[in-house]
Amino acid sequence: MTAVDFAGVAGDCSTMVRKPQAAKRLPLKEPVLRPTFRRERRALNAGIFPVAGCDEAGRGPLAGPVVAAAVILDPSRIPRGLNDSKKLDAAAREALYEKICATAQVSVAFGAVERIDRDNILRASLWALARAVKALSVRPKLVFVDGNMKIDCGCDCEAVVSGDALVLSVAAASIVAKVTRDRLMARIALAHPGYGFERHMGYGVPEHCAALERLGPTPHHRKSFAPVAAKYAAMQAEMGTIPDDETLAAVLPL
Repeated sequence: MTAVDFAGVAGDCSTMVRKPQAAKRLPLKEPVLRPTFRRERRALNAGIFPVAGCDEAGRGPLAGPVVAAAVILDPSRIPRGLNDSKKLDAAAREALYEKICATAQVSVAFGAVERIDRDNILRASLWALARAVKALSVRPKLVFVDGNMKIDCGCDCEAVVSGDALVLSVAAASIVAKVTRDRLMARIALAHPGYGFERHMGYGVPEHCAALERLGPTPHHRKSFAPVAAKYAAMQAEMGTIPDDETLAAVLPL
């Protein structure tokens, strides 16, 4: 083979050889968000004190009140492990609830079922949040509230979307609100057995919807929520009138 022939072969081979492809990188996991004291610390450094966080629990359930909580954390005694209540199991929430109540200024307020049905769940939630802030024994100068709407609480207010996952005092309030409401629903379950309130806390899970269909609504059910309203309509069609609370009490299991 001549040099010319060899060069030609070498050129052909180079066109056939493929460069090795770089291994594909696996997508990085989303960063784990944990609430911090950064916003509160910034306010404190600016001379703004006290600073509170507030949140609510129970917007979505078919039964029970909405519960709001407000918390002013002591910067020198912040419990370890605070997080969005939805990211904690029941045992962790209970333990942190005790620590929060022992070290911080705490208050709670309730938006009753009657208020929810009269005003709607959003207005009842905002009202309860404002009441919780006003019920604090120490009046805050700034409040962080979970969500995108400010509340009329008599002081400066800053709404923080996903605040329970970002702001430490809001996370603490979410724990207090959740534990308080869960305990209340467990008490309601004792008065109204068969609905499973102690397990689903009033949310519209299949167990609850089946019990609602079988047993009918209790005085703790939200008449303005579609599944409950549908059951009331069915009862009205059957009985010829909308049952009042006394009628319900006579037919409900005790």
